Amino acid sequence: MSIFDLFLIALGLSMDAFAVSVCKGLSVQSMRPRHALVCGVWFGVFQALMPLCGYLLGAGFAGLIGRFSHWVAFILLAFIGVNMLRESFGGEEETPDPDFSPRAMLPLAVATSIDALAAGVSFAAMQVQILPAVALIGVITCCLSAAGVKTGNVFGMRYKAMAERAGGAVLVLMGLKILLEGLGWL
Repeated sequence: MSIFDLFLIALGLSMDAFAVSVCKGLSVQSMRPRHALVCGVWFGVFQALMPLCGYLLGAGFAGLIGRFSHWVAFILLAFIGVNMLRESFGGEEETPDPDFSPRAMLPLAVATSIDALAAGVSFAAMQVQILPAVALIGVITCCLSAAGVKTGNVFGMRYKAMAERAGGAVLVLMGLKILLEGLGWL
């Protein structure tokens, strides 16, 4: 897997955190750099930890599925991507909450990074070097989440669904690319 592929996966995985950060930015009357930093750090750290956990879980059985790793990666990434696309068209309106305390941020960080756990399992199946991958995912998520707070504060909910759709599409397409490469068609 190339660094560009990892970058695209990191971008796709970070879109949930970006969308929630937009909501957080919408909730604050007076945006401060601290708000962006809190969202960026919480979401970036969890988005890096979850694929690491998934990788460690998946590494135990990666040898068993080595021949089918492209199918495993495709199924997991497509599932995550389709789920993101489905949620983006769901029309659920989230109520913005101006609380940036650990009590408020922890459940959001866990919820937005669950998809990355499955991505970590697919990384194990494909024998991706996990430390650079999780570092890239964490940094990209941190930066996009911080930008999301500012975006939400300035523009509101206008970009939330679009971000989820873009992230979902990227993950589905990356899964398809991995499958086609594994089958020798690319």
